[in-house]
Amino acid sequence: MIRVSELSMPLNYRREDLPAAAAKKLKCPLKTITSCRLVRQAVDARRKDNVHFSCTVDVTVAADETTLVRRAASPHIRAVTERPYTLPPVMPSVTRPIVVGSGPAGLFATLILAKAGRRPLLLERGRSVEQRRADVENFRLTGVLDTRSNVQFGEGGAGTFSDGKLNTGVNDPRCRYVLEVLAEMGEAEDILWQAKPHAGTDRLFKMMQNLRAELLSLGAEIRFETLVTDIRTEDGCLTALVTETGEEFPCSQAIFAIGHSARDTVEMLHRRGVPMIQKPFAVGVRIEHPRQMIDRSQYGAAAGHPALGAAPYKLNVTPPDGRGVYSFCMCPGGEVMAASSETGRLTVNGMSRFARDAANSNSALLVGVDPSDFPSDHPLAGIVLQRELEEAAYRLGGGDYRAPVQLVGDFLQGCASTTLGEVEPSYRPGYTLTDLTACLPSFVSRSLRAGLPLLGGRLRGFDRPDAVLTGVESRSSSPVRILRNERCESAVAGLYPCGEGAGYAGGIVSAAADGIRVAEFMLQNT
Repeated sequence: MIRVSELSMPLNYRREDLPAAAAKKLKCPLKTITSCRLVRQAVDARRKDNVHFSCTVDVTVAADETTLVRRAASPHIRAVTERPYTLPPVMPSVTRPIVVGSGPAGLFATLILAKAGRRPLLLERGRSVEQRRADVENFRLTGVLDTRSNVQFGEGGAGTFSDGKLNTGVNDPRCRYVLEVLAEMGEAEDILWQAKPHAGTDRLFKMMQNLRAELLSLGAEIRFETLVTDIRTEDGCLTALVTETGEEFPCSQAIFAIGHSARDTVEMLHRRGVPMIQKPFAVGVRIEHPRQMIDRSQYGAAAGHPALGAAPYKLNVTPPDGRGVYSFCMCPGGEVMAASSETGRLTVNGMSRFARDAANSNSALLVGVDPSDFPSDHPLAGIVLQRELEEAAYRLGGGDYRAPVQLVGDFLQGCASTTLGEVEPSYRPGYTLTDLTACLPSFVSRSLRAGLPLLGGRLRGFDRPDAVLTGVESRSSSPVRILRNERCESAVAGLYPCGEGAGYAGGIVSAAADGIRVAEFMLQNT
């Protein structure tokens, strides 16, 4: 098979046009190509007067591949071999493994264990996807926090259920397998070739429901509203898990894929002697602009073309004598959403539905936080800092889960906001106009003030005075790394820390891939 990249295709191209474009680049007759599959499609908007797609295809040919590749003499043409994901060798075992947490890491670890015939038990502290959806809608309308489930669909499952950004910089064949599974579960073939694949909150419901059905059909058992509150050990080995109801689950192998919001579980593991260390993370706000402005800034006259949809961006600057400021988790045509998981603490995130057609586009605007910024050298000091910021945001918003909001112009001038401009905040159940510096570390406020004008130079209108800032974004990643050895096992034998919450991933796909990796090691360990 030959991979042909950098095919420039017009916005209105059809799939049937790809073989001819590939043949031209290969310098061979069209009839030589026997099959052509789209592998990647990205928007090239470097020139606003020539916005087009850059495509990569895999072709099979009725000719000698080596000769064709050599004759083409192009860095964008190479021979490739498909290597589909396969299960590793499985050691025999009578032990039933347990997976704690149903985020991307937990779900895919469970899938691999189930495919290997281990009949895993998945314990989820939150509720089913159907119940969580009702939780979110209720919160948006009433502002009532149900502490049984993270507002953003459950601790450990937040990343999976919030938005579905599936791009990753991790070069791991497991990542392709993750996309293939999700595409099959959601009948979403497009995520296999999008340069920045996006499932969308609405499509994720179907994916998760179908994946749950698949796990059950493979012999897995799933228990919702089952919070693990303790572990039992003997001679340094895991022997059982204990839930909040006092029920015990004997086990010698358990994957803890708890997500970076399951702070109580992390605290329990620390008390039980599971080694962990501080880890850098980032703090900031959500910034919202009119979607059409972002589209015009990115795509020029091509903005609004039905083949393009809402425009993404990825920005970063380093102000002189300041910390880097960067966009993260950008949501074209999306909304700012509640992500609180603890009573009296407020944090926000972002999401987009598949259509990405909401009035605003938003992203996190973050500044790095290093362990030297933490209040102490305790392994969980980063969580202490996060909680302090979230409590301040809760108070600043009015104490009822309204989010504190400030306009960019007022933030830059150092004064509280009292009125809105053109941009209407999307956060529900509501917001309070205020001064966000009251809930941000001073170094974060300084860096954001220095960085916003520079970002406006990168993307026209980014620092417009009436753009909306919503605080506080404090959960970009885990502030803790739960230590594990080269076989992904902690110092407690049989306990496997996994995914983003354990400090080993940074997004849905990388977390899912880590879940697969950890399950593989478990399958090879008796």
